[in-house]
Amino acid sequence: MLILLKAESFFVDITYVQSAVAKGAVCLDGSPPAYHFDKGFGAGINNWIVHIEGGGWCNNATTCLARKSTRLGSSKQMAKQVVFSGIFSNKPKFNPDFYNWNRIKVRYCDGASFTGDVEEVDPTTKLYYRGARIFVAIIEDLLAKGMKNAQNAILSGCSAGGLTSILHCDNFKSLLPLSTKVKCFADAGFFINAKDVSGASHIEGFYNDVVTTHGSAKNLPRYCTSRMKPSLCFFPQNMVQGIQTPLFLVNAAYDSWQSIAKAVGDWYYDRSPFKKIDCPYPCDKTCHNRVFDDNEHPLI
Repeated sequence: MLILLKAESFFVDITYVQSAVAKGAVCLDGSPPAYHFDKGFGAGINNWIVHIEGGGWCNNATTCLARKSTRLGSSKQMAKQVVFSGIFSNKPKFNPDFYNWNRIKVRYCDGASFTGDVEEVDPTTKLYYRGARIFVAIIEDLLAKGMKNAQNAILSGCSAGGLTSILHCDNFKSLLPLSTKVKCFADAGFFINAKDVSGASHIEGFYNDVVTTHGSAKNLPRYCTSRMKPSLCFFPQNMVQGIQTPLFLVNAAYDSWQSIAKAVGDWYYDRSPFKKIDCPYPCDKTCHNRVFDDNEHPLI
């Protein structure tokens, strides 16, 4: 398995969006936002996949201050290179549909799934809540680097980044040319408003604090905020029905090993409206669903 992963993966350097600083589109600590970009080639030169990094949220000044000195709140703390593999692989063997696309990993440093926008900066904490500005600034930077000519584009994300890809799905499409075929893909980003084991609505209160702290209400879908409390629109279950752009959801339905690149390709290219990418529980006696197909994943 290690040999396989080594053959598939490679490192991509970080790109800092210095022009975003003048727009106030900055991380929690005021540093510029960043992403990692592997340029497309051949037939994929005008196709783009923009993936948003995950990392939870901060819901008040205390928790946001804790993030401020980490990679989740400052581009100064981010690794200068990250590994690209799976759906970001540049090898057709591992990523048959997207290997030659422009592939971008957007770093997450605002703490509110790129929804916040508070103009004032507290002189004591010096925290910047500017996630919504970061999202637009990064897309504008990518448009200038060729995405303005995109024929196909995907906005994807994992966990908190998956939530971003849901909340910003239609916004992403609106920033691209009308002729671009756009779809969104959320990996483990459909967070449900459910009570915890104690019977308390912890996540509802937590999301309310996130939305309040970051001033996110104005950046959440108006078709949702017009009919319910804005923080409830942070839950996909309350706003996903209004999304006009095709959206693919993956939530706890596959294991840590099995590749999903082909399944996403089948969905994006309309080869199938539904793809099963894991076996039913219990898949085997290990309960880990790690069943390898030597024909599909030979060790090389």
